[in-house]
Amino acid sequence: MTVGNEGGEQAVRPPMSDSQEFHKTQAKVVIPDGQPMVSLLGSRDELLRVIEKAFRADIHVRGNEITITGSPEESGIVVRLFEELVELVTSGAELTPDSVERSIAMLRMTTDRPAEVLSLDILSSRGRTIRPKTVNQKRYVDAIDKHTIVFGIGPAGTGKTYLAMAKAVKALQDKHVNRIILTRPAVEAGERLGFLPGTLYEKIDPYLRPLYDALHDMLDPDSIPRLMSAGTIEVAPLAYMRGRTLNDAFIILDEAQNTSPEQMKMFLTRLGFNSKIVVTGDVTQIDLPGGQESGLKVVQNILDGIDDIHFSRLTSADVVRHRLVSDIVDAYGRYDAAVASEPREMAKRSRGRR
Repeated sequence: MTVGNEGGEQAVRPPMSDSQEFHKTQAKVVIPDGQPMVSLLGSRDELLRVIEKAFRADIHVRGNEITITGSPEESGIVVRLFEELVELVTSGAELTPDSVERSIAMLRMTTDRPAEVLSLDILSSRGRTIRPKTVNQKRYVDAIDKHTIVFGIGPAGTGKTYLAMAKAVKALQDKHVNRIILTRPAVEAGERLGFLPGTLYEKIDPYLRPLYDALHDMLDPDSIPRLMSAGTIEVAPLAYMRGRTLNDAFIILDEAQNTSPEQMKMFLTRLGFNSKIVVTGDVTQIDLPGGQESGLKVVQNILDGIDDIHFSRLTSADVVRHRLVSDIVDAYGRYDAAVASEPREMAKRSRGRR
């Protein structure tokens, strides 16, 4: 792909509003021969419209040439965007409005290259490839490769558990470990297993169902019962980890915000030789009864800074569910912050009246 600048530049003011003129420059991007333009621009120019909406620049397409006219900064980002999109398509990635929007956000806000982030294959299974979709997700996946214990902390929908499970399945397929162990605390919303009706399986199944669902996305469903009966994959409540040493295993603790500090210590000390632990949770969704302290909150103060232990923090910007989920997470964050500040404001007013 070739890139060039054309035409003169007009010395006028940068854009502040639609009515103001700005310093214009023109750049041209030539897409390589053999690269279908529809793969870059989308069916009926769907992806091109996403790009046009995101930039204060005029974008014109003629054949395999794309001409961008706008401020030097905006034009430069658009040129880089098309370079990254061409590389993504060449690597086999299928562009979507979401991936284009995320690529634009990366170019505007980080130094990371979208082609490096969005083309990283974690696991290919059942006709689909699992890849990180944000910069923080890639950093999280990279941390899992580099460290023995990784904490993935962030709101719902950021891929914490799903990406960890993809890495676990990949490690098993590559024979880096002999088994996968998936666990969750089975005490949520004040319910204890002994007081719930039904058999043991019926009691624990609702808590562990999300882990089974993810496994079915990544493995042949017919192979899962065989792997579980052989002990190659184990899905069990956290209480079942007590007293064990887990060697040659990829171990994932999900919903870790609902562990007590004692449970967290118990779990982490199960680590055996040639094993890896990933702990995931959302400290804004603690379901422990009676205001009990969360082990996930406490462990950050205890273990942060220890070599070979890493804390990856994801945010609402990493939510990969419906875009409203990100807005909902942000709205609740603002509400919680406002509620937390009310007692302090009342205390200030009370002191002021004295």
